[in-house]
Amino acid sequence: MSKELKCPKCGSVFTVDEADYAGILSQVKNAEFTAEVDRRLAELHAQWQAQQQAATMQQTTSFQQQLMAKERALMDKDSEIARLRAQANNAVLSERQKQSDALHQKEEEILRLRADVLQEKNEAKMRENNLKESYENRLKLAEEQVAYYKDMKTRLSTKMVGETLEIHCSTEFNRVRPLFPNAYFEKDNDASGGSKGDFIFRDYADGLEYVSVMFEMKNEMDETATKHKNEDFFKKLDADRRAKNCEYAVLVSLLEPESELYNTGIVDVSHRYEKMYVIRPQFFIPLITLLVQTSRKSIEYQRQLAIARDQSIDVTHFEARLQDMKEGFYRNVDLAHRQYEEAIAAIDKSIEQLQKIKDRLTSSGNNLRLANNKLQDITIKKLTRGNKTMEDLFESGTSE
Repeated sequence: MSKELKCPKCGSVFTVDEADYAGILSQVKNAEFTAEVDRRLAELHAQWQAQQQAATMQQTTSFQQQLMAKERALMDKDSEIARLRAQANNAVLSERQKQSDALHQKEEEILRLRADVLQEKNEAKMRENNLKESYENRLKLAEEQVAYYKDMKTRLSTKMVGETLEIHCSTEFNRVRPLFPNAYFEKDNDASGGSKGDFIFRDYADGLEYVSVMFEMKNEMDETATKHKNEDFFKKLDADRRAKNCEYAVLVSLLEPESELYNTGIVDVSHRYEKMYVIRPQFFIPLITLLVQTSRKSIEYQRQLAIARDQSIDVTHFEARLQDMKEGFYRNVDLAHRQYEEAIAAIDKSIEQLQKIKDRLTSSGNNLRLANNKLQDITIKKLTRGNKTMEDLFESGTSE
């Protein structure tokens, strides 16, 4: 069992085992024991101090090693921090340089765009000035032309003003004539019925007329005292259309220049006169095109109507020939009957006229024979000869 002892000199406490303790007790009784105790205590104290110094040195060495490791770690951290700072500084400098370059480019682009805008403004201003100058020149020219035409119209007679509109319409049609290769468009010069229009338009497909238009052109001088209205010419135009067998009637008019009705476009006045229109000159070609396109759809119907009309004529001719033959037969029969009656009467009156009556009977017999021959000679084949329609009809009826 261990015991703790305290040094009376230094006050240090140390531990001794039972054997040491017993030895110490046995020596206490004499001076040597005391000296031995002191010596042993000094040894133990020295031993303890050595242990303490060793432990302290060991702790110091360990601490220094740890401190050095910490310092190395701190140095490494400082190096990493310095590297990262340098890298960050480089990145910041690079980004700043990029931003600076980009800003410089933006400033250059802004300057360039400002220069372009300024140049465009200058060019636009020049174009505006050129257009303004060109417009003013054209306006001046137009005003001069208007003045010229007004002066010309004051010099023209009413007839010449109308003829000017006719020339315009004729020129416009000839300009687009390739669109109507089969069309007829000419002045209406036939006044045999007491009246005539200005132009007649007809168009054909496969030789069949499918559209026709009677045109009347009306204009008058601005200084004319009595102003005409469009409706003043409707009745005459309708009469001219019917006289020349045209399907449509069109009044090309510059009359009533302030009328909102006639200035809107193509005006249909068929509620007054059948298939009649009133237009301004600018609608001359569009209306022809519209009527042509609309009427082309009726070509097939007209073709079928023509076939039916031809068939009707063939049937009419057949019936007329049959009726002529029937009338001829009935005339012969009637003549024979009257001659027979006269012969019987003559026989009754006088036997003396027997020879004469016989001659008459002979003549009557001949007429009967001729009538009978004609009757016998009436055959379907002869009646339908040269009539293809009736031949086809009878052949189809026979086959059935």
